[in-house]
Amino acid sequence: MPIAFFSTDISFVLEKKGAKKLWLKNLLQLHGITKSNINYIFCSDEYLIKINQQYLDHDTYTDIITFDLRENLVFNQISGEIYISIERVKENSEKQNTEFELELLRVMSHGILHLLGYKDKTNAEKQTMRKEEDKAIQLFNKQ
Repeated sequence: MPIAFFSTDISFVLEKKGAKKLWLKNLLQLHGITKSNINYIFCSDEYLIKINQQYLDHDTYTDIITFDLRENLVFNQISGEIYISIERVKENSEKQNTEFELELLRVMSHGILHLLGYKDKTNAEKQTMRKEEDKAIQLFNKQ
């Protein structure tokens, strides 16, 4: 289950890379995923807004954009790219008075949850997404 981490247009080093990779693999396995290919790309606000404009026709800043790259819908397999704005994660952690690392875990799990089929457009979907993010963070803390 390859999970890789990259950064583009910013200098960012993911801390506890091995622990995060194990956590994400465990999260996927809990959801019945046995095969995955996921790339996390950490970037700036400007990089991510260009992606948002070009591919999603949105002209807003965001902390994450997830692309599902599966060619065939197989229930136990996922493939995707998850772009995360480190600037946005830092700003959100300050606004919510939480640690950067905790907010980063939340956003990283958010991308996986999107690939698993979770949505966050309606209030009910947002509540479900938040509960699943909280469960994912608890899983990380249990390692």
